[in-house]
Amino acid sequence: MEKNTDNRTIALAALFQCVEGVRQIAHDGNVDQALFTTCLQSVVTDNTDTIQDIYGGLEKLQTGFKVLLFQLGSGQMTPDGKQKNMETTRYAINLLHLEKKLDSHPELFEILLNGIEDVQRQLKHFAVTDETIISRLADIYAETISKLGPRIMVKGDQGHLGKKENAAKIRALLLSGIRAALLWRQAGGSRWKLLLERGKMQRTANDFLELIRHG
Repeated sequence: MEKNTDNRTIALAALFQCVEGVRQIAHDGNVDQALFTTCLQSVVTDNTDTIQDIYGGLEKLQTGFKVLLFQLGSGQMTPDGKQKNMETTRYAINLLHLEKKLDSHPELFEILLNGIEDVQRQLKHFAVTDETIISRLADIYAETISKLGPRIMVKGDQGHLGKKENAAKIRALLLSGIRAALLWRQAGGSRWKLLLERGKMQRTANDFLELIRHG
């Protein structure tokens, strides 16, 4: 993968899309199905020519680009007048940190890869959003990323968070976020890039949204 701003922007948008899914489940008890499918599919997709192919095209990351613009913007309000959600940024930063820690634990990375290969075989019989697949992805997260610590503490409505199926969906989305964080690093992303390219990535995200709107 080329280390350029376009690829870093796509990876960061994908990361924000994953954590937006976590936020939706934690606060609303459900998640946009198209967003959820795109995030989960990215975990089991490989052998692609470009980073956008991993997500099925730029149009599948519209939510991620919009969240990126909101979260990297200097204002405290989103364009539709809502208070900026700092939980989303915290989840994203934590996932970037955990992915970096994973890089120094090859034994856990091997377990993660083997688990994903198992899921790829299961996809011959189940859709990626089937409960069986979601549960397996959640287990992979628990068996690998959760062991790195510190664990990501998801905030929201306890009635939603207490449901087993929602907990599995959140872990599956966090695993998807680790995938996006890995792509971010492979594209040359770092803490410094996040600080120094903030404006540049916002402009790139805007350009991608315009491209999506006008086909």
